[in-house]
Amino acid sequence: MTKSLSILGSTGSIGTQSLDVARLRGYNVEALTAYSDVAHMEAQIREFHPKTVAMVEEKAAADLKVRVADTNTKVLSGKDGVCACARADGADTVLNSVVGMAGLEPTLAAIDAKKKLALANKETLVAGGQLVMEAAKKNGVSILPVDSEHSAIFQALQGRPANAALKKIILTASGGPFFGKTKKELEKVTVADALKHPNWEMGAKITVDSATMMNKGLELIEAVWLFSVRPQDVQIVVHRESIVHSAVEYTDNSVIAQLGLPDMRIPIQYALTYPERFESPVGELSLSEIGKLTFFEPDYDTFQCINLCRTAINKGGLFPAAVNSANEQANAMFRRGEIGFLDIAARVAKVLETAPQKERYTLEDVLETDRWARETVASL
Repeated sequence: MTKSLSILGSTGSIGTQSLDVARLRGYNVEALTAYSDVAHMEAQIREFHPKTVAMVEEKAAADLKVRVADTNTKVLSGKDGVCACARADGADTVLNSVVGMAGLEPTLAAIDAKKKLALANKETLVAGGQLVMEAAKKNGVSILPVDSEHSAIFQALQGRPANAALKKIILTASGGPFFGKTKKELEKVTVADALKHPNWEMGAKITVDSATMMNKGLELIEAVWLFSVRPQDVQIVVHRESIVHSAVEYTDNSVIAQLGLPDMRIPIQYALTYPERFESPVGELSLSEIGKLTFFEPDYDTFQCINLCRTAINKGGLFPAAVNSANEQANAMFRRGEIGFLDIAARVAKVLETAPQKERYTLEDVLETDRWARETVASL
């Protein structure tokens, strides 16, 4: 169980909710990182008194140094600063909630320092799953999932007799704000429309990923690495209420699911307190108030990102990294108003057609694929 932790991406949605849990449980916060949000980082420094923080943007780091000059907190900058926080000596656990591919190198730094890893950065495993899992095995590091779906699967797998008893994983998806819409209807949707998630409060990038259902495709790849299953053994089901967070089916056709209100503090706390359970800051689930739970097959023709991810993980090698980076670029371009909503999947598909093939890869290979995929999407 965690006693002291570092939080990477502490000013974002998952990061701030992680600090809610740290506040409740009385954890020592050793290090914090953020991209550029100086105001929120200053407030966190003054409340939690971390020894070290890092801002990715150099200008933000310089500004923060001036603001917190009266404290004992050391301010670092850039990617190297984030990795230094991931290795911080006093922390036994690193919670990585950095958005996107930027989380890969800090994840590897934390594993190399033999920290327990609470992972909310799914792109780490999508882009570099082979590297991460091999490094974790070599260093004897536990990876505990923070994503609500993978936390649910992890919880449902507790007490299983053996891997052979597992038949399939059932990943649930909210369906996002555009469930039931046709391609024609999606041609003119706006960024504001895509950011109206029906159930969850999340950052902009992941909310758009939920709207395209790319998020569920990335989670499929993440599940393959985390739970050592084949892609064909991961089923995706749309569940509009976001109460059943995912489930597992065993060979006797028993299905075990984890249920709870849609609040990320439940899986965050479980990752930090595992294997113990404690009182949660989240309200109690009342099934009688919910009334009913519904489930639907995804519309794979309209929401093509799911099958793009399934194709990528089936091909293996650098294909998942290429799809992930292509999506990050296309997602950002959509949020800036440069392309339409349906263009996200179309551009990712183009990258998947021409991505480099390499069964065994290095970190440098992943970073080069990331650069190539982003440039390709931007040039289409």
